[in-house]
Amino acid sequence: MQRWQIGDVSITRIIETEDKSMTAAIMLPDARPENVLPIHWLQPHFIDADGNLISSIFSLLVESQGKKIVIDTCLGNNKPRAVPDWHERQGAFLDDIAAAGFPREAVDFVACTHLHPDHVGWNTLLRDGEWQPTFPNARYLFSRKDWEWLDNAPVTPLGDYCGDSVRPIFAAGLADVVEPGHAITDEVSLVSTPGHSPGHVAVRISSHGEHAVVTGDLMHHPCQVARPHWCSPFDFDGATALETRERFLAEFSDEPVLIIGTHFATPTAGRIVADGETYRFET
Repeated sequence: MQRWQIGDVSITRIIETEDKSMTAAIMLPDARPENVLPIHWLQPHFIDADGNLISSIFSLLVESQGKKIVIDTCLGNNKPRAVPDWHERQGAFLDDIAAAGFPREAVDFVACTHLHPDHVGWNTLLRDGEWQPTFPNARYLFSRKDWEWLDNAPVTPLGDYCGDSVRPIFAAGLADVVEPGHAITDEVSLVSTPGHSPGHVAVRISSHGEHAVVTGDLMHHPCQVARPHWCSPFDFDGATALETRERFLAEFSDEPVLIIGTHFATPTAGRIVADGETYRFET
């Protein structure tokens, strides 16, 4: 369990998966072993000795001004999914967050950086054959553009994750559709980072002169720090995703801002540093 402190704000990472099961050919087709092995700083944390990408799916538990905030809710249990490693999982996520001081009834806000199945899964849990909100006392924050897109999108080959992980939140009256710039507290706010999804947001955390940014999927892997032009086939709009990523790297390079990559394997957080004509991720 990793923890970071940004001024008065505490951040705790709860891992659901961390492994090499999502191959480079699926997530980032350009990130083949012969292309990533020359990026020497990726070893040993982010690629193995053979050049296989190491990736993670996790939630962040944020405490700010007396509020408990969950950022992204991973895959969830019992969810029917086409990806074998995601299908009908049985994990200890709820026990893990409770052990970190976040029993599900105590959560005030759930913020999804975007509405994809590996970021909304624990929005709900299965009770008596029905999908019910996991966090019954929380307001769930969804980007307006993402919700408008997903609400009208056909069911994907990955499964009906909208039906089991998003629509039940609206049915329960717990959903807030918000715009970029929305402030959850005075210290935690949502920042527009479109491309991977229409209304993708990052999360900005600032307290007492210290700063962090949770990337969401504007980058899937640290190799994109060095090679920002490597795009994912999961991007809704690849050109916009690339523009967002390049702008993000330029803005935060050589700045005292902790970057927490939403799929970055342990140690997960670091700083972006200029490296010749590109950048590196320094942990």
